[in-house]
Order: sequence, then structure tokens, then C-alpha cells
Amino acid sequence: MASALGHLQRTPKNRMHLLSILFAGALLLPSVAGADARDQARRIHDRIAGVPPSPGVLAQMQNDIELGNEVDAALRATQDPSFYNVTLKNFAAPWTNRDRSVFVPLNDYTATVIGMVRDDVDFREVLYGDILYIGNGVNPAYSNSSNAHYEAMETQGLDLSATLVRRNQSQVTGLPSTATAGVITSRAASKAFFIDGTNRAMFRFTMINHMCNDMEQVQDIHRAPDRIRQDVSRSPGGDSRVFNNGCIGCHSGMDPLAQAYAYYDYVYDDVTDPAGDSGALVYSNGAVVSKYFNNDTTFPFGFVTTNDDWSNYWRAGPNSLLGWDPSLPGTGSGAKSMGEELAHSTAFAQCQVKKVFRNVCLRDPADTSDYNQIDAMSASFEGSGNLRQVFAESAVYCMGN
Repeated sequence: MASALGHLQRTPKNRMHLLSILFAGALLLPSVAGADARDQARRIHDRIAGVPPSPGVLAQMQNDIELGNEVDAALRATQDPSFYNVTLKNFAAPWTNRDRSVFVPLNDYTATVIGMVRDDVDFREVLYGDILYIGNGVNPAYSNSSNAHYEAMETQGLDLSATLVRRNQSQVTGLPSTATAGVITSRAASKAFFIDGTNRAMFRFTMINHMCNDMEQVQDIHRAPDRIRQDVSRSPGGDSRVFNNGCIGCHSGMDPLAQAYAYYDYVYDDVTDPAGDSGALVYSNGAVVSKYFNNDTTFPFGFVTTNDDWSNYWRAGPNSLLGWDPSLPGTGSGAKSMGEELAHSTAFAQCQVKKVFRNVCLRDPADTSDYNQIDAMSASFEGSGNLRQVFAESAVYCMGN
């Protein structure tokens, strides 16, 4: 190439031709750089909203990126209605059912997550806030015994970014404000996890969905077994080693925490409504619900639940690594304070960030750079609770160069 250029420079005419080529190439350089920023803007928008940006939004995002304001560009993408109607709905939907399926109707749990992200509400309140999002002017109205209000929003194709409005959960549902616990006391969560059983399901799925740990990951056989209920055999199959080396590992920590739910039940008619579609959350306000005494003859000397006092035995031992907030007491009464205990842990922050990273980057973190980014975003999230910012920062990290 150099010899060819040298040959062109041998005559004045060819030298002028060469200069014209170089000048034209110089004019192209800014557009090439612009194309890179434009591609990055388009990629960010696709990752966040799942749809291409409008020409106007694309130009604004491109300008943001060229000025070094990549996060601002990503935050513009979160203004697209598809971010709320599609991305966030699919993001939160698996948390609302035991099958962890995304193919479920919009409900109060999902809508509350969407609204909190839109409004930059401290996302830690998702486990303890007196908060609920409903549709403004949507008929039928919210009902404690039906999901029709939210299904109507989907049927009508409403823009959730414009339709959802924040309300106090206590004012909409009639629960005492002290008994509200964010999505834990939503109708959808109650139908999925307070129905039947012993209310341990609510605790287990909260750990899975919001702490990114199932019981196997947090079992610790060295915690005291004094709060394990009567329905847990101390000698399963006649062998006490099964209890001492297995059952105790989960129940010694889970049971004293799940006691926070002792006044909640999801009540429905199992004859006329076996799926519980018309059931409702009931709060007994001081009376332990009967399910806490299921199979109480299995081990009569086990713990008898008399109130909703809870204790976090996992503040000691290996589960101290979940990063419990030292400013909190580690004990309390009811679902609200227990939700705060979980939500103000490092594990909660890291879990939300990892879920967003996976959703936006379409993969799990894989190397040192990824984990450093996760740590940085988690630390920021612990300070602000702003999950929309995490979406933006994740999209920038994975936008490509």
C-alpha cells in the first residue's frame, strides 16, 4: 500500500488525486465514530426495552454517549413503555408463583415491582413497605378476592408506565399498616405462598426470589434447634441422624424467621374454588393461625408458636456472610420488621443486581471484570435502593465498544 501511494505521488496530477482521497476519508471519520455510538445506543435500548428506539430517542442517546454520559442514555431507554409492560413484567412475574413461570397474568405483586422501579422508590421496601400499585381509573377496581383489576390492564393493553399509581396498601386492602410487608402481603404472593401448608413456603420463596439462596445454600446444622416446630420429626424413619445432620440445618434458621408470618393465611373454599382464585389474604391480628399447629403430635415437645416474634439465628455462623445490617436488632415481631431484616442485607442487594445483570446482559457474570461490576453496583444499590439505576448501569456495561 505504501509503495502504491508513493507511486501516485510522483506526478502533480496524481498527488492532487491522493489529497482528495485523504480529505474525503477524513470527512468520514466522525461518522464512523458516530456510528459506534449509535450502535451502542441501539444496543442499550434493545437490552432495556426489548424494542428499537425511535429516531429521536436514538439521536438523544447517541449524543449522550458521545458526551460520555452513557448511564444517562440508558436511563432514557427506561422511559420506553415496553420497559414496564414487557421487560419489568417478565422480570418480576416468576417471583409470584411456585413454578417460577413468566407466563402468568399481571397481578398486584408484579405491578408493585414495576411501579417502584418507575418511581425510583427504595427497592428494599419491596419486602416491608406499606405500598401497592393499582391502575388509575381501571375497572373493575382492586379487589382482595380477585385479580380481575390487573388482568383488565393487560386485556386493554394499557401503558403501565402511565397507568400505575402508588397507594398505601393498608388503605386499599384494609390491612393494618403495621401488618403490611410490601409484596409479601400482596394478594398474588398470598395466593401462591400463604395458601395451605405451614407458611414456610412464603419464607423459602422469598429467600429464592430476593436473596438468591434456596434452603440448601443456607443450611447450618450448628444453630440451636429450640424454635423448630412440633411438625418436624426428630427421628425421621426412626433415625435421629437424619434430623441432626439434615433437617436441623434448614429448620433451625427458617422456623424462627417464618414465625413472623404467624398471623397470615390465604382463605378460600377448597370445594367450590380448589385453585383459590377467589380467595383472600386474612390477617388474624394477634391469633396464631391454625396451620402453625399442623401435625403437632409428630414431636409434641417441639416449639409451640404463641405469637409472631421472630429471631435471626443466621446472624451467627456461616450465614453471617449474607451481610446482615448491624444497625438492625436481628429480632422483632411480624412480617414488616422481618422483611426489613432481609432487605437490608448485602445478600439482598447482590441478588437484585445479579438478576438485573442476567436480564440485561443475557448471561450470568463470568469473570473478574463482571464480578467487580456486580460488587460496585451492589454497593451503590445498598446505599440508594435504586433498581432502575442498576438496569441502566448493567446495560452500559454490556453495551459493547
